Amino acid sequence: LSSHCQDRGNDAGRYAHAKQFKRHQRQLRILRSRLGRIIRDIRRKIEGQTVLENAFALPLGRASQIRSQQQRQRGWKLYSFHAPEVECIGKGKAAAPYEFGVKASIVTNNRRAPGGLFVLHARSLPDNPYDGHTLRDVIDRTETLTGCAIERAYVDKGYRGHDTKNPRRVFISGQKRGVFGVIKRELRRRSAIEPIIGHLKTDGHLGRCYLKGRAGDAANVILSAVGHNFRRILAWLRELLCLFLIQLWRTPACPAPLNSAS
Repeated sequence: LSSHCQDRGNDAGRYAHAKQFKRHQRQLRILRSRLGRIIRDIRRKIEGQTVLENAFALPLGRASQIRSQQQRQRGWKLYSFHAPEVECIGKGKAAAPYEFGVKASIVTNNRRAPGGLFVLHARSLPDNPYDGHTLRDVIDRTETLTGCAIERAYVDKGYRGHDTKNPRRVFISGQKRGVFGVIKRELRRRSAIEPIIGHLKTDGHLGRCYLKGRAGDAANVILSAVGHNFRRILAWLRELLCLFLIQLWRTPACPAPLNSAS
């Protein structure tokens, strides 16, 4: 039954990709029928047994939610059976219009650094909040962590409509008004955070969280940022060690002969 349902699910995905939506809906109806039979069968077998009913209450509730929810329904939806905190995040990109997971906020410095940029602040954002409504809190937390006031903040277009204390110090990607000189050069470097996010996803395991619950999501973001900063520190130490070794290699191997005492 498991392999049969898996094949049906794969077929449904292929039909949706090929825009054959009638066949896609037919496969989904078959999967819902199979799931409904399993739910009713389990409920019949555990009926009257309080211990088993309490043990199966949560998984049966999630299975019923998955069976009854529709694609375009309003309100909360369950996207993962074992991780109900997973949310659908609209990216607006043609290749990947949606991502499933939990939002995270990453802050780095804008100025160039020879050894790479450090992550100044990292935090998970559950419940899929609007980006602009999180900017004020992120700036306050970053200033508290670093002990330095943020002169200018450069963000992407998802932060339009933010509610920061000093909105004139926040510059959005593609903005033209008030952008000149140093600000124009710094705004052009806003995309420098994208490779940092890529390294966090691949090297720091930010792309896939193996910790449970919202507490696990928050810990995973912080640990990924700490790991990235440690890798930057190790890179600096590696460069420093290379400089020491080069200087030692350049020194003469044999000491200069001492002048004999007359």
